[in-house]
Order: sequence, then structure tokens, then C-alpha cells
Amino acid sequence: MLDNAMIEQLKNVFSSLEGQVELVHTQSQHEKQNELLEMLNQVASTSSHIKVLQTEETTANPHFFIQHNSKANGISFTGIPGGHEFTSFILAILNSDGKGKLPDQTIIERIKALKGPIELRTFISLSCENCPDVVQALNLMSIFHAEITHEMIDGAYVQEEIEELKIQGVPSVMSGKDLVSSGKASLIDLLKKLEEKFGKNENYNSVPKDLGEFDVVVVGGGPAGASAAIYSARKGLKTALIAERIGGQVQDTKGIENLISVVYTEGPQLAAKLLEHMKAYDINILEHRLVSSVKTGDLKTLELDSGEFLKTKALIVTTGARWRELGIPGEKEYIGRGVAFCPHCDGPYYKGKDIAVVGGGNSGVEAAIDLAGIVKSVTLIEFLPELKADEVLVKKLLSLPNVKVIKNARTTQVIGNGDKVVALEYENRESQELLKLELDGVFVQIGLVPNSQFIKDVVETTKFGEIIVDFKGKTNVPGIYAAGDVTTTPFKQIIIAMGEGAKAALSAFEDQLTS
Repeated sequence: MLDNAMIEQLKNVFSSLEGQVELVHTQSQHEKQNELLEMLNQVASTSSHIKVLQTEETTANPHFFIQHNSKANGISFTGIPGGHEFTSFILAILNSDGKGKLPDQTIIERIKALKGPIELRTFISLSCENCPDVVQALNLMSIFHAEITHEMIDGAYVQEEIEELKIQGVPSVMSGKDLVSSGKASLIDLLKKLEEKFGKNENYNSVPKDLGEFDVVVVGGGPAGASAAIYSARKGLKTALIAERIGGQVQDTKGIENLISVVYTEGPQLAAKLLEHMKAYDINILEHRLVSSVKTGDLKTLELDSGEFLKTKALIVTTGARWRELGIPGEKEYIGRGVAFCPHCDGPYYKGKDIAVVGGGNSGVEAAIDLAGIVKSVTLIEFLPELKADEVLVKKLLSLPNVKVIKNARTTQVIGNGDKVVALEYENRESQELLKLELDGVFVQIGLVPNSQFIKDVVETTKFGEIIVDFKGKTNVPGIYAAGDVTTTPFKQIIIAMGEGAKAALSAFEDQLTS
């Protein structure tokens, strides 16, 4: 199952293990059971610190859990964690032994403060690119909190249960029959949702923590943020970087072929290199955090959602952008139950069904083309009188027999029956007639929105939320700079973001020299 190259790579990965990690599988008559056992034994063969054990318990599907030094740590897998989830499996072994990339102490304390017991199950697809982030984050929480258990479940093995729970997208995190989270989510997203749902222990110390004073604080950990932090540190400035996750949107990017001098790389690899480069300098990296508020003055005060705060002479905002939502009734209510944003992740759940794609740009047309090969029918809805996508994509779309295009239409409401989406309402912009399209799912593909909410009342932004900057990356507020996709800088590209981040850092350094 694992080739020799992978086995040699795992030997190196697991060379740092110190404790004993046990992969404990149940007994099953499932046809894939031997495939699971082969994977477990091959992984165990790469380190003397990993063993495979068997319980007397019998399960319908292949299933195993992880123990560290003979004690279960709450992590389990139903199905065979191959594909994108193989990384989740390997990290679960490393993290169980306290190795690999772990949250810092402040985040660990927040995890420990959750009021348990909490039993979570994440339903995934092995082809889903967003699922591993959720699985890995919840596995970490299980390791650090004795009353949290987390099970990854490959939806392909439990179709009846998925129907019963009315799951229509992955990853879907369930607590019993309650949907806790659906779709893409970071560790901090999940932690906040669990805090809201389960609460915090009364003895949790929530006194604000002062992180000190800095010359430069960078908010955002993508290409622009990493570049700004490195340039600041190289100039001898005391630098901190605050990020929800290192890499930002780059983490979700597959092939990257236009980063000059790098013929090909992928998002997660580039994100890892950004972190590696930043760690080569004296940069205080604060991951898994969001900025709650910014107060201006000679020193800017940043309050974080973690209960921490810090002060800085210069602030560089590099928070990028996220998927844009329609903002219509029913959209938020049915996310994960018929409303989706990732055609690659959630497309398989709509096999043989009728769906709509909202958005006629390149991303929308590409999504419609991909989905047409899976679903019964695709209706693409575009607000403008003509599609905005490249001509070659439009020609391909129109050649497909199960695709219909509705132009000059404004989507007005997602309609559900309480359990799932059943229709989409839209307005014919020419006749102003309201029409209803009966369907099973809606994929929203209408572009990106800047992540500028935390600072939009502090600096000047466009009506779209982009931070307005000059040619040096300066905002209208002295001492506050911005770079990358969150700004008005044209052409949202990785290489441009890197350059703009460097420019903003050099501007901050120049201003501090002359002040």
C-alpha cells in the first residue's frame, strides 16, 4: 500500500518519537479490513516506537484508535485514512507524542478550558482538501483535553447514517445529531464554536495578558505577511506576526507554477516554507488568533480574541481575502445542508442530483463544468447579462448537455424544508419576475471579499472592503500599512503580495527612522 519511498520518508519523520504510540484496531468482517491492517502494519514498521494492537471489540467498518504509552488519547478513525487524510493520520501519531507543529501555551490553555465531556465526529471525504485541517485541529484538541474525543469518519462507509443526519457537505462536525461545524474551518474557528456550544470551565483565568510592545506587528500569515515580517526583522525591528493560520489562503491552493524561480510547488508546501523562513529570524509568531480591535495613537493597541493584547509603533495589515457569500435569506442556515462553496469537496454528495452554481466568472464556470460530470443537472446563474469567464471556458460549458445558463438574474433566497435545500429563488432583472428553481444544492462562486472587518472603522476602505493604500503601502492613518489581497493593489497574485509586503515593511522602517 505504501511504496518504498514513502516508508523511508516516514522513518525520518518518526525518528524523533520518544514515547510508545499504539494503533489499536477493532475486528471487522468488512472487505477493506485487510487494507487497513496492511496500512497500520506498514506505518508501524517505520519506527520501534509504533505498535499495532487489536481489541476484542467488533465493528461493522474498519476502525482504529490511538493510544500513547498505553493510554487512549481520544483520537479514532473509521475507514482508511488515505488520500488527503493520510497526513492527518501521520500527524496524529506525531502530535500524540508531543512532536510536530503544536499550538502555543495560550491556545492549549483555551482548549483545556472547554467544558467537557465533548464527543465529536467529523464526516469526511478522502478527496476533500478542507477536511484535513478540521480533522487535525480536533485531533489536537483531543490530545490536550482529557474529556474531548474525536473520530474521523470516511462518509463512503456510512451512507445510511449520512442520510439520517442529513449531511450534504464535508467536513461536517457532529456532536450527537447536532451539526457543530460544516465546511472549511481553522483551529481558531472550531475552538470558538466549541466555546459557544459547550462553554468554558469557571476556573479558567481570562485576565487579559500583556504581550508587550513591538516596533512592528504584522497581522496575517500569508505571503504578504511573511514577507513583511521577514523584512522587518532583517532591519532589526522588534517584530510580531499574528495569524489565524500560517499560509492563509495559500494553504488551499493546489498547483503554483507562476512563483518566479520555482517551477512548481503546492500551497501547503509553500506555507511550510514561509514558516521555516520566518523561524530563521527573531519573529514572535502568534498563530491561531484573530485581532478583535485596534486602537490608534503613537502606539497602536491590538486586542486579540485569545484575551491577549500588545502594542506597536507600526501595524501592517496583510489579512488577505475569503470566499464571498451571497448574503441572502437561507444561505447561512443551510451551509452544509445544501449550500456549499467547494465543488471538489462537496460535489460527490450531489451525484445524480440537480444543483445550481451562482457566479459566471472563471471560478463559477469551472465549478459548473466539474460538477456536470457528477450531478444530474447544473444551472449556472449569473447576475450580469453575459458570463464573465474566459471564452474557452464558456464554450466548454455550453457544450455540456446537462447544463443550463440563466443570465441577468439576481438570486434572492435559498429555500429549505428545515432539513435541507429544496429550491433557489431568483429575480429576472429585466422583467423583475420572481422565479423558483427546484434543486438539491447551491454552490456559491462569486469571488472573494477582503478580511478587513477588524480595521474597517480605523482606516479608509473602498465600498468592497479593500484597504486603500498608496504606492508605499501606507493607509490614511499614520503608522498603519497594508499589503496583499486585502488592499486596493491590483492583481491578486502570490508574487505581488510578497513584494507588497516587503514594500510595506520598508516603508514602516523608513518612517521610524525619520520620526
